[in-house]
Amino acid sequence: MLLRVLSYNIHRAIGVDRLFRPERIAKVINHHQADIVLLQEVDVGVPRSRNLDLAKEMAEAAGYPHYATGLNVKLFRGRYGNATLSKYPIIRSRNIDLTVGNRKKRGCLHATIEINNSTDFFQTVEVFNLHLGLSPQERVRQVGLLIHSTEFNSLTQNKPCLVGGDLNDWRTRLAPIFTDILNFKCATNHSSGYHNPYLTYPSFSPTGGLDKIFYRGPMELIKRRRCWMGITRLASDHLPVIAEFELQTAPDKRHKEDFSPENIHFLI
Repeated sequence: MLLRVLSYNIHRAIGVDRLFRPERIAKVINHHQADIVLLQEVDVGVPRSRNLDLAKEMAEAAGYPHYATGLNVKLFRGRYGNATLSKYPIIRSRNIDLTVGNRKKRGCLHATIEINNSTDFFQTVEVFNLHLGLSPQERVRQVGLLIHSTEFNSLTQNKPCLVGGDLNDWRTRLAPIFTDILNFKCATNHSSGYHNPYLTYPSFSPTGGLDKIFYRGPMELIKRRRCWMGITRLASDHLPVIAEFELQTAPDKRHKEDFSPENIHFLI
């Protein structure tokens, strides 16, 4: 079964022209018709975005019956964080706190999505939608918090799993943690491995590959690309990335993969 995934930092639907235009974001999402959409910088009840619930607005405008939000930053009025939209049921979700010390609040929205489009296909996919901090040391510690979370640490390596979002990783220092230690593959590069990432920021003339999608388990990468519509240069300060996978059913192995402490202790 094909599964299309899109990750997009929507910048509160405020474009590089400083105009709040959620319809532009909805148009981009609707155009690509992904099965799962990972959004970052999503406002809920904030005056700058007309006090709208942008997760709900995007879900309704682009035709997604299921969505979940993980709100990290509390403003004087309203909050903002991440949102995951899905064409398939989200059977559970929780926001994982990735805040380091007294730095800006950050989080990772975990969602278990039930993929079932026929009588002979059933699979759940674990999806982690995150937005990491601006400091390199902060980001490494945040990845450590993620992998030691109950939601992540309980997964077996044969479980279909996606980790995506805005990693703010200008020098591609976090990718080897996912690929070389945690046995993920990166779906947002021009070639295999984690070098030569798609450049996504700033949208009008991108120089940084900040937006990533990693995958693990019985999933084969079929297509990958950076979304380069004319409107994406204006709608947000990031470009979206999209990956398409062949998702396979697999037996549920009951043992947990053992990551040795010497491999991961430095992350926290």
